[in-house]
Amino acid sequence: MSAVRPKKHLGQHFLKDMSIASDIVGALTYHNNYSTLLEIGPGTGVLTDFLVKKETNLAVVEIDKESILFLEKKYPELNIIQGDFLRMDLKQTLNGTYGIIGNFPYNISSQIFFKVLEDKERVMEVVCMLQKEVAKRIASPPGNKDYGILSVFLQAYYNIEYLFTVDEHVFNPPPKVKSGVIRLKRNEIKNLDCDEKLFVRLVKQGFNNRRKTLRNALKPLNLNPELQNDELLNKRAEQLSVEDFVYLTKKAEQQI
Repeated sequence: MSAVRPKKHLGQHFLKDMSIASDIVGALTYHNNYSTLLEIGPGTGVLTDFLVKKETNLAVVEIDKESILFLEKKYPELNIIQGDFLRMDLKQTLNGTYGIIGNFPYNISSQIFFKVLEDKERVMEVVCMLQKEVAKRIASPPGNKDYGILSVFLQAYYNIEYLFTVDEHVFNPPPKVKSGVIRLKRNEIKNLDCDEKLFVRLVKQGFNNRRKTLRNALKPLNLNPELQNDELLNKRAEQLSVEDFVYLTKKAEQQI
């Protein structure tokens, strides 16, 4: 079987270190006992080698035709979904609850997480490697400069841990930045105790003007005078927890 050529336009950087691959797979906890595990972008099957040995209902989704041919020969019994994960209808493709694992392409990692949020009722766990900067941002607590929109949205529904850093030299080709491995485990929150669409608007508005206090950053939302006096508005968005944003959203709802 010929090796698969990493393709720049797909953001492919193939992991070469089997020890790191083993550690990534070993980070799975099968939180909430999901029935299916989906690997995103298996490439040459470095993680898949370990996953196929586990007693799990494994499926992989791959967009690269060369990788698909390679995987079909290497794992004849493997359930390979051909296509773009970002365009998949997950409710039609997978039954029941599931976990996600993968070495995410740097250029679409944030989009993958927004896709996860669309199906958060069924995605019980995510273990992944992505650009270290993004991994740190997702796992960052409030009050940290890395904390941002994606941090709030994901931490609302998942408990997140930054597990370890991966150096550039263990990839082909080596990326220009370090990578980070994180684990997300679904929490007990089914729905936020507020208007979730307004919550999203408020968080985005706050972080889009993150150098301003929320009193100034949220002016375009025309919050009522009573809310304008709330002490939380003296802070910047990065200083607020998920619970703080839920509180502000509930206050804002009262005027609508």
